[in-house]
Amino acid sequence: MRQVNAEPLDLEELQQQPSKLRGLSSGETAQAVLPRETLGRAKTYAPLATEDSARYQPPIRKPLDSRAPTAISLPEPPRTMTKQECIAGLATKTFYIKSRYAMCSGKQFEQVWLRNGKPVGTSQFDVLAIGTIPKNSRTITITYYFTDFTAAKENGAAAMGITTKGSITHLWPSTAAYTQGGVKMPFTRTWSELLGADTYKHTLTVAAGQGSDTARTDLIAAVYVPNISLKAPPAWSSLPITGGDLFMLPPRWDKASYLPNAAAGAASWAVVTPLKYSTAAGAPEREVALHIQKAFTTPGMTQPPMAKKDLPGKGPEPALTRLYWDTKRRELNRNRSIYNCGKYFGEKYATSAGYARECDEYPMASTYEGAGHSDYDHLAEPGNFSVLAVKKEDNGAAGILLAQFYDKNRVIDGPDDGFWVEITS
Repeated sequence: MRQVNAEPLDLEELQQQPSKLRGLSSGETAQAVLPRETLGRAKTYAPLATEDSARYQPPIRKPLDSRAPTAISLPEPPRTMTKQECIAGLATKTFYIKSRYAMCSGKQFEQVWLRNGKPVGTSQFDVLAIGTIPKNSRTITITYYFTDFTAAKENGAAAMGITTKGSITHLWPSTAAYTQGGVKMPFTRTWSELLGADTYKHTLTVAAGQGSDTARTDLIAAVYVPNISLKAPPAWSSLPITGGDLFMLPPRWDKASYLPNAAAGAASWAVVTPLKYSTAAGAPEREVALHIQKAFTTPGMTQPPMAKKDLPGKGPEPALTRLYWDTKRRELNRNRSIYNCGKYFGEKYATSAGYARECDEYPMASTYEGAGHSDYDHLAEPGNFSVLAVKKEDNGAAGILLAQFYDKNRVIDGPDDGFWVEITS
């Protein structure tokens, strides 16, 4: 197995260099991995990819004609993905994350056909698995595509059996039940049968009320593994031929009173995702974005002063985690930020420069990493946060966008979830 879009095998080179043929065989044992951005229980279940996943770049938000709260809006996360989008998105990566509701991966399978132990032909094909989730749905659909079939010289590819099995290999809690739909797993087709085939869809649905994380968040996590096994036709031998696990995907089902579709909950992919703030001239949250940008790039120039200030959330690791239920801790975060704004910008910062200003804090008061973090974690450094007096309108717009981000990405309270802040211009 190799990455989608890999260069095809060179038969002449394999014939001249038997060591390369042996290398293909040993590569067949490569272990399947989860996306590097995986969150929650699944993150500790299996190895993570060593590189970041490819990421979807949404269109830049246009400047607003009105600064009314109703005009400030994050776009809905994408929930669909085409085969062409997956292939282009993957490029040389293992995973492509379009959103928490649309992601894909794929592998290229290559065969070297042998006679009397000597390579006489080659063949290859790609397998893509695209996972999508409709809005407010507890059903995940994994769509399988078999593409880019090529064969050269002498080979038995046409009659080769290709068996696909997609399954949940682990659940948290283990007692949770799920139902499957679409194609019945496993299913076997020959190379020839798959050439003109439509897509194969496999669905997974988990009912609410089975989570055991906390009484306030009904959370079920899982690991889904697509597997391909190959069988050479009679009178043929091929190397490599066994197949294996393609990769791992981390589905999640949640239900909480503070999330959309509170009565039934919904599914998502358990991957850390970015909140995008813009420094563009027309962006309603511009001053907040500039503040966070400064906190990321020159933290030593922010208030309160602190040697070696290093703020979380400027990338997927370490991420920020949402603080919802502990209102006392949120209040501490906010009060400490306001105190420091008054200390470093003067008590009248709220009316300076001729317009209303408010205290902006990073990390946000609605995160566990906020200004009061050190009161709860003895390893956290006091002062490892940043405050700045910013325009009231910009601060309000940033808060609106943050609240929408939490809802639209179903960000749950606590350590099983996370996000980071990406500053755009």
